[in-house]
Amino acid sequence: MCHKRRSRVLWHSEVTGFCMDHGKTVDYEITEFHTQRGSIRCCDSLAYMKEHMEDECCDLIFTSPPFALVRRKDYGNEKEEDYVKWFRDFGIQFHRILKTNGSLVIDIGGSWIPGQPTRSLYHFELAIMLCRDLGFHLAQEFYWWNPAKLPTPAEWVTVRRIRVKDAVNTVYWFSKSPWPRASNRRVLAPYSESMKGLLKNGYKARLRPSGHDISDKFATNNGASIPPNLLAIPNTESNSFYLRYCKDKGLKPHPARFPATLPEYFIRMLTDEGDFVFDPFAGSSVTGEVCERLKRSWLCCEILPDYVLGAMGRFSAEASSLTDRKEAESYRVPSSASLWKDDLFTDASELATDGGLNHQRRRKSRNAKTTSGKTR
Repeated sequence: MCHKRRSRVLWHSEVTGFCMDHGKTVDYEITEFHTQRGSIRCCDSLAYMKEHMEDECCDLIFTSPPFALVRRKDYGNEKEEDYVKWFRDFGIQFHRILKTNGSLVIDIGGSWIPGQPTRSLYHFELAIMLCRDLGFHLAQEFYWWNPAKLPTPAEWVTVRRIRVKDAVNTVYWFSKSPWPRASNRRVLAPYSESMKGLLKNGYKARLRPSGHDISDKFATNNGASIPPNLLAIPNTESNSFYLRYCKDKGLKPHPARFPATLPEYFIRMLTDEGDFVFDPFAGSSVTGEVCERLKRSWLCCEILPDYVLGAMGRFSAEASSLTDRKEAESYRVPSSASLWKDDLFTDASELATDGGLNHQRRRKSRNAKTTSGKTR
């Protein structure tokens, strides 16, 4: 058993209907919500792990902890200078409750140094602490690219125009041993058109100029390709059942939800049916929703009751009969040099010697560039 003892259970029907009044929170108590395969606990996950979770009980810990962002969030987030110290106690418990062949996957976004266009190192320092101090292994790092990401931070990207938009999160895959259970056959990607052409027309096996020896085995049709560690997943949820449920119940939805495809990728690759998955920073319990669908046992911990109440909507009978997934087969990444040919969209003015420190808005008449009737 993963849990040392059970606490009092409040079922779905007992907590809805009286917890919110015209959008205002009223007094209530909620400790647990159960489904067929898992549960949500409204609690401090660090305390819960220490008091209720046994050693080596988890096959996968998948989570997205609060990032060390410059702006404070409703769900709480640590300052970047305190982040690694704050996370250390969680890391100790993660290592204790994780099975020897299990995995820890952390989605974490980067941050900026307050007041200047340079990056914080906190997420790199976090990875080093987990490996060098706590004994984790870095199995692989992934990069979640959100094609729908807005151009932020606005001050550096759209105002001063001295940085490009930050559209990638790092997703660290840690393991307790160098040999965690995993199979990339669970997450294969469609063949590209060029690969389909190669399989159809054949190719000549030979040593490439780069030194790679391309053998005749390269032409084997496996039905799909091994994916890269770049995950192209748009975060474009706008009218999902979860959002409609929160609106109908007068609940504030969690503002930092990740798309279900993100945890599903790792749950498929790193666990089997019946395995136990834990999310200590559950938010709206996307991880639990995916586990329920994929027949994994699961536990989600969320410290704020309002977010737990909203998460319950993911497991209602109506939600289980619907699907909000509309995944594109591929996403196009334009060449960074695609507009360089005629310099139509290239600023020919000299770079500011101060790197944009003393920003002055240039007049449109000076900044505009007209070519073939097109204005920048």
